[in-house]
Amino acid sequence: MAPYDGAHGTVGVGELGARVDERAAAGVQASGVLGHPADETDVAAAHANAASLAGTSVRDVADHVQEVIELLDRKPIVIGHSFGGLLVQIIAGRGLAAGTVAIDPAPSQGVLPLPYSSLKGAFPVLGNPLNYGRTVTLTFDEFRFGFANAVSEEEARELYSTFHTPAPGRPLFQAATANFNPWARTKAAKKGADRGPLLVVTGENDNIVPFAMANAAFKKQRKNQHHATEIVEIAGVGHSLVIDSHWREVADAALDFLSRNGLGA
Repeated sequence: MAPYDGAHGTVGVGELGARVDERAAAGVQASGVLGHPADETDVAAAHANAASLAGTSVRDVADHVQEVIELLDRKPIVIGHSFGGLLVQIIAGRGLAAGTVAIDPAPSQGVLPLPYSSLKGAFPVLGNPLNYGRTVTLTFDEFRFGFANAVSEEEARELYSTFHTPAPGRPLFQAATANFNPWARTKAAKKGADRGPLLVVTGENDNIVPFAMANAAFKKQRKNQHHATEIVEIAGVGHSLVIDSHWREVADAALDFLSRNGLGA
């Protein structure tokens, strides 16, 4: 199987990486979690060094990930959640991925639906223009609405204390204004013969990236005539689906898609 690289979103450290060891034990070659060089791999360190990511852009992270991938001896499978889901589409569009799984992806340029719940979930960042150059930490209630709305309060509090970290505000502003900017850095090429198979995964109860938004990304990607493009909805889950008690359903859906497209173990 091609090496696996995971990209997390703008909130949370290691939500994919925390599950790497278990998938490796199941026969998946997991080579790491991709992000910006200033990303901390420890939650406490991320809080202590919150300012290190201030002003980080989508382009900054995408270019760094490309540099890392170009050091590999073969194209990896890239799996990303939220803004990581947008990032892996950009990477796939650059012809750098053997296969791609975009989980609850933030919108690329051209994805038009903007449901109310998405606006509400993003308001803690977008509500203050100064957050463009800052990192932002959500309160528990904000995290509960945006990420952990589909789990119990007990699990939500555990997820908040274990995974939530400050994150740069700039990518949210970039995504929010992309459809008004012809030079937007959130554009992902979709039609290339080198894009590779691509799966979009969405959570039924996701407030941040509802089905309408994820499905719009899928419809853009399925214009690719060279590779399989699919979408799967995981029942009863929210935006925390990669870190909460339902994560195995997400992993199984991804592994099934990859296996059916010649990228299995």
